[in-house]
Amino acid sequence: MMRRVLLRSPRSHTRRAASSSGMLTGQRIVAAVGGNALQRRGDRLTIENMLKAAKQMVPAISAIRSAGNEVVLTHGNGPQVGELALERSNASFDVLGAESQGQIGYVLSQAFQSAGVNAAAIVTQTLVDAADPAFSEPMKFVGPVYGFKEAEALAKSLEWTVKQDGEYYRRVVASPTPRAILQLDAVKALLDAGQFAIAAGGGGAPVSRVFGDIVGVEGVVDKDATAALMARSLKANGLIILTDGGGIWERFGKPDGREMRMVTPQFLVARKSGQAFPGSMGPKVNACIDFVTRSAVPGAWAIIGDLNDAAELMAGTKGTLIKEDLGPGGGDVAWYDREDAEAAAEKGAAPAAAAAADGATAEAADETKAELAA
Repeated sequence: MMRRVLLRSPRSHTRRAASSSGMLTGQRIVAAVGGNALQRRGDRLTIENMLKAAKQMVPAISAIRSAGNEVVLTHGNGPQVGELALERSNASFDVLGAESQGQIGYVLSQAFQSAGVNAAAIVTQTLVDAADPAFSEPMKFVGPVYGFKEAEALAKSLEWTVKQDGEYYRRVVASPTPRAILQLDAVKALLDAGQFAIAAGGGGAPVSRVFGDIVGVEGVVDKDATAALMARSLKANGLIILTDGGGIWERFGKPDGREMRMVTPQFLVARKSGQAFPGSMGPKVNACIDFVTRSAVPGAWAIIGDLNDAAELMAGTKGTLIKEDLGPGGGDVAWYDREDAEAAAEKGAAPAAAAAADGATAEAADETKAELAA
């Protein structure tokens, strides 16, 4: 039997943290979805298909917005910016990121407006340090794969930095640490007016200050890191990172695999002994740790869970809750019961397939989740 998690975290506004049913109410929340949420498996990346996927997303986000919660939605842009990069190979990635924000923001706001939700999408710029070490050693793979000769030719003609990625080569750009969100006041104004804000898509277009001017820089800001920064800057109560494969697992896909129900950020950090978290789940876990440990809001919390389980995430019956204090007798970690873990593991093919679509193998996807808490 699944044990219920009650999230009780006071917000800066005078509202209840949770209803009598355990649902989160009166909270300020930043919710983050991946760019693949707008590209259903097997579909071509078209505006029509993106709109269909966006409409399917509306009930999940509406579940988070229910009961008076204020929500800012951030989103990934991987497939979309990759497509734009193919069409405009000489464009800098800050410009492509801004274009993808406009494209995705248009689709999302249209889907929510059709459902009767007032939504406004903001093309967001994220301030980074021009002296960030990431610019000295670009590591973020972007765009399609190339053979050696083609990659070499593109590097020369377009002044790209390319690196080997498995058997092929890909373009790499810097992924600097986000320092500030320039449109933060606009996001706050929307929230204060009771509007639904969509912002910081793809981590926001990276910009720096050069002699007092705001100048775009070539790079990609990690979307989950920006979501954590957005949540801290807005003094949000919570950060929800929505995946297509549930929460944080130990030995995912193995007979003895199990999913974390609640965990402290200190436990997660200690489990990895200072090493980086592996795979695509790594940035999500790091973002949650960053938000929970650095938030100025008492009782700040984060959740990682499946987009389709949004209502259950709000009730505390699915996903992984990351929180400093797990309550009386909570310790540092609590696990879902075995029968719940076994039922969830049967759904494991979906996240594995998603990772495979991103260029990873299904086996690698399983290893990524297994290693997180191994």
